[in-house]
Amino acid sequence: MKEGNVAIAALPQFDRQTKKRPVILLREMPRHRDFLVCGISSQLLSRVPTFDELIAVSDVDFASSGLLETSVVRLSFLMVLPRTQIVGAIGSISPERHRRLLGGLSTYLVRDLQGS
Repeated sequence: MKEGNVAIAALPQFDRQTKKRPVILLREMPRHRDFLVCGISSQLLSRVPTFDELIAVSDVDFASSGLLETSVVRLSFLMVLPRTQIVGAIGSISPERHRRLLGGLSTYLVRDLQGS
């Protein structure tokens, strides 16, 4: 597995159970090689318009993603997962989308620090 892969991972749910869900592997973390991931949802209404990103059936990297329908890449749903919770890769996003997601997250994280 590598950064930019779309994978299936066992994610904790509100009821403390785990459920296998699609995620994007955003960045491999140092030392233990866990992954910073963001969730993917087919619930389009959950999208935060200026933050999350749609991956639509018409997008050039949709077919390679392994997703079945237009989905929301939820940068607003982040977690670090150990490799043992990642079941396996089902596809990948384009390098351009991967850079855009990381750039959007980075910009958001430092935006209020610019003026300090």
